[in-house]
Amino acid sequence: MTYTSELLEELKILRLFNLSTTQEGIKVHSSAEPDAIAATRRLFEKGLVTQEDGGYLTTLGHDAAQHAQDLLTILNGPITVG
Repeated sequence: MTYTSELLEELKILRLFNLSTTQEGIKVHSSAEPDAIAATRRLFEKGLVTQEDGGYLTTLGHDAAQHAQDLLTILNGPITVG
């Protein structure tokens, strides 16, 4: 499996969620970039968010967003060698 541009767009959307609360969602407006709109719709189709335009994370979506945000933190962190 490779990182397609579609998957990268979905990861970008997942990183927008505030994981410290379940009471805060996102809304991707119709004026947003077409790639962001399409990515959000795919996340909805995959059962990760509650609405086609964002909404709240589902339980699976929360897990996915946590992993996505953790990976970004790891990859952006300082590099230490042995």
